[in-house]
Amino acid sequence: MTRITQERLRRFRANRRGFISLWIFLGMFVFSLFAEEIANEVPLLVRYNGKLYVPLAQTFTGKTFGGQFETSADYRDPKIQGLIRQKGWILWPLIPFSYHTINYNLPSPAPSPPDRTNWLGTDENGNDVMAILIYGFRISVLFGMLLTIFSSAIGVAVGALQGYYGGRVDILGQRFIEVWSGLPTLFLLIILSSVVQPSFWWLLLITLLFGWMGLVGVVRAEFLRARNFEYVLAARALGMSNTRIIVRHILPNATVATLTFLPFILGGSITTLTSLDFLGFGLPVGSPSLGDLLAQGKSNLQAPWLGISSFLILAGTLTLLVFIGEAVRDAFDPRRAA
Repeated sequence: MTRITQERLRRFRANRRGFISLWIFLGMFVFSLFAEEIANEVPLLVRYNGKLYVPLAQTFTGKTFGGQFETSADYRDPKIQGLIRQKGWILWPLIPFSYHTINYNLPSPAPSPPDRTNWLGTDENGNDVMAILIYGFRISVLFGMLLTIFSSAIGVAVGALQGYYGGRVDILGQRFIEVWSGLPTLFLLIILSSVVQPSFWWLLLITLLFGWMGLVGVVRAEFLRARNFEYVLAARALGMSNTRIIVRHILPNATVATLTFLPFILGGSITTLTSLDFLGFGLPVGSPSLGDLLAQGKSNLQAPWLGISSFLILAGTLTLLVFIGEAVRDAFDPRRAA
């Protein structure tokens, strides 16, 4: 680790708000990665007749536990639970509901308010809100991370080519970006959604087609500034290839400016998926979605726990990312060096 990197890490840790926000965000994300073990309608472990069963890893039929049917065991069925408890026990997850599990034993019509069974209540379909938040947060962050990585890679590559070669390449690239960025993205998404059933990867591809231009201007400016520096001219005079000059000599300097934008791009990517789900053009019906939960809260004003819970998760996530972005900006700012 170089001294410059050590100094940047020191400045990042010095921003306590951003440093703590990073750990909170990572904790929330790691927690959501184990959503199946935390919120699920399938038990973690079942001990029956002296044997241990792991329903999360393998599907068992009702006959395995003394039932009459060869279909998959419904562990929420009181009869199956009674048969298992006669000769063993059941270990349930912390939240015994998945995002698609319908609770038929609600104290009031859905959406029902929070109680001991459903900690944050249920939505209009009878699904547990806490389970939806955990699964929906994981999908939103994974979607945002993938979109940020791919869009940043394309944006850096396009900006590097425009800035390094300049001239006609730069002019044609700028005119194309001006035209492409002026296309009505939302209308195109609506049209495409009516033709093809949207899915996670389909939405990622469509948003990537229109979301890669955020870093082009920053990287292009860095390459335009650095391509006439003495060390670049010396490398070119020594016969070094353009690809090696771009990757080895100029790109590291442009990466510094790029990294400061990544947390903000991630926040924008999460907001994009949430907005599409809210408008009904996002993930397929039945998928865990923060945007769909917000839409349900809008349609069910008598159930404020729907909108408040999803809003707090979304607002908290975006706030953490903004704080992390500020800390990264301070870490790469040479004016803050000791």
